[in-house]
Order: sequence, then C-alpha cells, then structure tokens
Amino acid sequence: MKNPVLQTFPLSTPWQTLDPFLFSVYHLDHFPKGNGEMGPDESLLKGRNLGSDFNPNEKWRMYHGQTIPGFPSHPHCGFETITIVNKGFCDHSDSLGAAGRFGLGDVQWMTAGRGVQHSEMFPLLKDDEENTLELFQIWLNLPKAGKYVDPHFKMMWNEDIPIIEEENAKIKVVAGSYKNVAPIDPAPDSWAANSENEVAVWNIHVEAGSEYVLPKASSSEVNRVLYFYDGDEIHIGDKKINPNFGIVLDPTQDINIKIDSEIGHFMLLQGKPIGEPVAKYGPFVMNTQAEIQKVMEEYRLTQFGGWPWPHPDHVHDNDKGRFALYPDGTLVEK
Repeated sequence: MKNPVLQTFPLSTPWQTLDPFLFSVYHLDHFPKGNGEMGPDESLLKGRNLGSDFNPNEKWRMYHGQTIPGFPSHPHCGFETITIVNKGFCDHSDSLGAAGRFGLGDVQWMTAGRGVQHSEMFPLLKDDEENTLELFQIWLNLPKAGKYVDPHFKMMWNEDIPIIEEENAKIKVVAGSYKNVAPIDPAPDSWAANSENEVAVWNIHVEAGSEYVLPKASSSEVNRVLYFYDGDEIHIGDKKINPNFGIVLDPTQDINIKIDSEIGHFMLLQGKPIGEPVAKYGPFVMNTQAEIQKVMEEYRLTQFGGWPWPHPDHVHDNDKGRFALYPDGTLVEK
C-alpha cells in the first residue's frame, strides 16, 4: 500500500491551503476579563503593535481593534468566508445591513460575490473572568461563473450543525457529508453547493490514546489537507507527526490515525480544485489582474453599498444574545 501521507508542512499564519481553498486562519486568544465596555481590562500600551498584532507568543491579540478586539470594516470580493467560532463570540455587521452575534460553536457562511464590506469584532462580554476566543476562518474560492453573484449571508447555528459521536472521536460536519450524515446546505452559489465538488469542512476531535479512521473521499480528484492544530504527536502509517503541522493526504485511502497522550484536534479541508487562474490583491480575489483593477475601482466608487453602521468597529449591546439580522429584515434570536 502506498504512503497515505503525501506531504507535511508546518502551520503558520495563515495556514497553507490547496485549491479550492484560498486561506485559513486559526485564532486562539485567552483575552482577559472585560472592562465593562467589551474591551480588555488591561492596558494596550505595552508591547502591542495594533494593526499587525499577530505575535503567536502573546496570550491574546487585538488584531486591528483599537478598543474592542477584532477586524473593523473591510471589503471582500470574489470568494466566500466560513467562520467557525467554537469559543467566545463574534459580532458581525455588513454593508447589506445584515448583522449578528454568534459563537459557542456557531458558523457563519458569507458569499462576498461581487462585493461586500463587513466587520468582525470580538466583544469581551465577561467582566469577572477570562474571555477565551477560538475561531477558524476559511476562505473558499468562487469559480469565474460565481465571482459576480449577489452577496449572501447565512447563519448555521450550533444546535443545527451535525455532530457525529463515534467511539473515540467527535466530528463537527460544517460542509460535506460525513459517511451517511449530510451537512446543512451551504450558501447557494458556493462551490460547495454542488456535491460533485466534494467540499468538506470537518472539525475532528479524537480521544487521547486511541485510534481513529478518517474515511476516504469518493473521488481521487480532490485535494485533501488535515490540519493538526492541537495535541501531542500522532502516527499515520509509519510517519510520526507533531502538532501544528498540515498533512496532505491521499484521498483514495482510509487514514488510520493513532493518537498519543493528548486529545488530537484537527480541521479537515477537502474539495475538488476549481482549476482556474487566481489573481489576488488583499481581500479581492478574481481570475485576472485586469479584473482586480476593475473591482478596486468599483470599490473606490461605491464602497460596495457603503457602511450603514455608526462605527467601523460596530458591536452590539453587551446584553444581546446570539442573533442574526438578515438583509431583508428577518430577525432570528437564539
């Protein structure tokens, strides 16, 4: 039998991805207790480079937030974001008029399409204890035919997302069927909306001192990467792999993973490649540089509909629960 591990690589910020994915980041911040205004009850004056605050040696980072952690309003075009918040909360606001607070396992799927602005802020709602944030954001490309679709905002609540409990493992099925379990439908214009593209996003947790078999894909044409982001060493075949490594897998084989002395935490990203040219400039992803220039000019002229919120780092009321306000005015509260 051929080696199921095709390649390994150390995880950096952002994680290296393969077509149809463009980008993936993992944030784990042990924010301090809040200051009553959803910011940290600690000084930002000591050693923080706001705007470039990605130092992995820090216990927590403000990223681009000046008073509340997070990413104030910024544009996206030509791809999709899948945001998984396992711990803590994210406050979303966008140029469509959509908004929400989600966390505790919720997932937001946003198709940027022809262009949207949004902000992603991380309010520190607890003033008497630490505010931990664990978040993944995955950028999934759109094919040329989908680059100019209307933006779309979708919430996937934790209570509705399939979570498979096997003997030694728990698998959260964000996208792509796992064995016979189907996920919630993705955004309608997504590359993941066609099951033949076999897009999968699975967050997998495997018990310490056990074994887990990752089922093979249905197609040999998919790219398949397993991100080992937390735990102790594991073994796949005769290969020992340390945490904080990505593992490119042979999609035609079941993968037997032996877990050592700590729980193994993994993110699987899989999908059939789109196979088209990719032109990127920051948050704009098209097929050619000429298209990038056109989109940038449109953003300068229209701001993708403008910003309807009072602040670029807009957050919701401190006592607000989980909710989603959709562009058509529909309000869902959890």
